[in-house]
Amino acid sequence: MSKLLNFVAALLMLPVAIEAQDYSKYYQNLPVEVKQVSRPMIPSNEINIKDVGGVGDGLTLNTEAFTKGISKLNKLGGGKLVIPEGVWLTGPISMKDNIELHLDKNALIIFSPDKKLYVNPEAKPGDRVYACIRASKRKNIAITGEGIIDGNGEYWRPVKRNKVSDVEWNTFKNVIGGVEKSNGTLFYPWDTKNPEANIAETPEAQEKMRNDIIRFTDCENVLIEGVTVQNSPKFHVHPLNCKNVIVDGVTVRCPWNAQNGDAIDFSDINIGLIANCVVDAGDDGLCMKSNTTKPKSPANGCEDIIIQDNTVFHAHGGFVLGSETISGMRRIIVRHNRFAGTDTGLRFKSGIPRGGKTEQLYISDIMMTDIKDEAIVFQCDYVDRPAGSDPNAIPTYTEKQKKLAPEFQDIHISNIVCYGATTGISASGILGLNSVHDINISNSTIVYTKTDKKIDEKTAKLNLQNVKLVKMP
Repeated sequence: MSKLLNFVAALLMLPVAIEAQDYSKYYQNLPVEVKQVSRPMIPSNEINIKDVGGVGDGLTLNTEAFTKGISKLNKLGGGKLVIPEGVWLTGPISMKDNIELHLDKNALIIFSPDKKLYVNPEAKPGDRVYACIRASKRKNIAITGEGIIDGNGEYWRPVKRNKVSDVEWNTFKNVIGGVEKSNGTLFYPWDTKNPEANIAETPEAQEKMRNDIIRFTDCENVLIEGVTVQNSPKFHVHPLNCKNVIVDGVTVRCPWNAQNGDAIDFSDINIGLIANCVVDAGDDGLCMKSNTTKPKSPANGCEDIIIQDNTVFHAHGGFVLGSETISGMRRIIVRHNRFAGTDTGLRFKSGIPRGGKTEQLYISDIMMTDIKDEAIVFQCDYVDRPAGSDPNAIPTYTEKQKKLAPEFQDIHISNIVCYGATTGISASGILGLNSVHDINISNSTIVYTKTDKKIDEKTAKLNLQNVKLVKMP
């Protein structure tokens, strides 16, 4: 009998896939073969944050409780840290191998507005602070459940005067406290009601240190599922140089005017899935990025990614590729998504020195309405302009940088229906370079209000087949 009990106990200690789910349905009838994601393996150990000193009263700082719970599970080989109903105020959370952070439905994790909690003592001048939830070079990590994760972003983000009402502007100044810059056109949460909260010498320097809510780098086997992620200081869900990443059923929300309020950004991800998510954000919605190759990272470039069954309300773009595309974009399938109220629908943006090559991109069955600008746009002159920078400054590039020009090609767009966009299709490349070519758009209908298409035929080569561009009556 004792041998049987020992055998059962040993089985319970084995890693198991988190409530194993069948993702094979996303990999049926694909136009190109794509490697399939798999859920991370997390041991069955479980700890409630209350059992390690956590108090969910909205007043107690729980940074130590999160650290203790994750460390205790780590010593057991991994497991689930359960966050029950409550308001859990905390500083940054660091994930370890084989850890699942699970939020019950009425659990709210609120990240403290005290900026000093996030300062990395080993950071170099100009580095960003710790992300709210971070991991580096970890395997098998997950954030699951039905709770809410709030980044308290209003204590970090600059605010542009022309994007808020008088009431909102005065609220920022009177409730949070801060300074006005650029002749009163820009607000920084600097010298707030708590003057000791400053962590840099100037508001501009502090702005560059803003963190993401979820930032995982060089990790393998990542799952983010079911939770609501909102009000980030910068990006919301941001895995970088990671392999085998699943973002499923996640809600991302922040004010429409949140500076750099990207929702879900895949930066250099190999083997990924974004499905069943709802986005209402201040910047890009579902975004693919690729930066300079890092030889020691588990993933470079974006490849083998499926984006399906998502809804995007406000965002600068529903699906966005770029602006960084340096290490390339390969085998990305975007299908059966809906965009309602985005600035642009399908947005391909890059520029010197941020560009790379796209290969085997298939985008289909995208339903759009109330698109402020273009339904489909290719842009090759993108320049990143942080808050407070000169919007009229003309960038200059070195010869080395000029070699990093975008090449949008081998992109296949079909079965797009858009009701209401200012411009149907817009595309322009770079004179003298083959930056936009072999772009196929077919079997689509776009109802526009002002311009059917703006295509610079000298720099952009698009092949339109059975594309109806109809002016709204």
